[in-house]
Amino acid sequence: MSPEFEIVDYERFRPCLIASARLECLHSGMRWAEGPVYFADGDFLLWSDIPNNRILKWTEGAGVTVFRSPSYNSNGNTRDRQGRLVTCESGSRRLTRTEYDGSVTVLADGFNGKRLNSPNDVVVASDDCIWFTDPDYGILSDYTGTRAEGELGGCFVFRFDPRSGALDPMITTMRKPNGLAFSPDESILYVADTSVSHHRDGFHHIMAWDVGKGGACTNPRVFVDVNPGVSDGFRVDEEGNVWTSAGDGVHCYAPDGALLGKIRTPEVATNLVFGGPKRNRLFITCASSVYAVYVGAKGAQRP
Repeated sequence: MSPEFEIVDYERFRPCLIASARLECLHSGMRWAEGPVYFADGDFLLWSDIPNNRILKWTEGAGVTVFRSPSYNSNGNTRDRQGRLVTCESGSRRLTRTEYDGSVTVLADGFNGKRLNSPNDVVVASDDCIWFTDPDYGILSDYTGTRAEGELGGCFVFRFDPRSGALDPMITTMRKPNGLAFSPDESILYVADTSVSHHRDGFHHIMAWDVGKGGACTNPRVFVDVNPGVSDGFRVDEEGNVWTSAGDGVHCYAPDGALLGKIRTPEVATNLVFGGPKRNRLFITCASSVYAVYVGAKGAQRP
């Protein structure tokens, strides 16, 4: 068994691992890597290097190239159901979509006449609606965005309907919503609150919300407290297990909130995504590097 694997619940976590798999470093040299997204039809990975204002691209056997620069301090990335890249741009304070011809469409940059804070992470539901978090990290300094005053009076989780163009705040009670993901059947929305990063009494937990008609989010409860570090970004596998970044690597939690085990990384993990032809390769962005490891689980979201 790889020394990077730490098993807490043998019966439930051992099937999620490949005993002979090793953690591979794919690339280093970033200032803060985030937002990994895998393109199965091209067998490549994109991720954001936020302070360096670029999106990088790794292709199996071909190495790393610059996909986009400037990227307006892009942060979270995902694909919509039509295969297009959807990006949270902290610097421009907007949510964008890259079209098939490479052009960029602005999906959302304000609400009720006020600018968004700094879109952070994003996921697309099966009804094509795009959910994203909008904390204020990108406007707190000039490092991952541009320092500015917030205009919304809070940090929200938004739902954008690409058919109607409607933008609605679905969760308005979190201090710094960050990573987010749906359960496999989309009945639960998980959202991280990482407010401990700037507040002594802040949170380092993942909240769970029941999702109803029209995306209504009810019954909020703490799913897990992540320690050490925070849950900057996470994904869910086909069994409903939540794989999240943390201060010492990747933590895997069962749907009941039990910690099953960890994959330890040499530096702070920031986000992750399942990829590869079989959705069983875990790509992990860390502070300055990107790692990958094959696992026994498969991602619920098809890349």
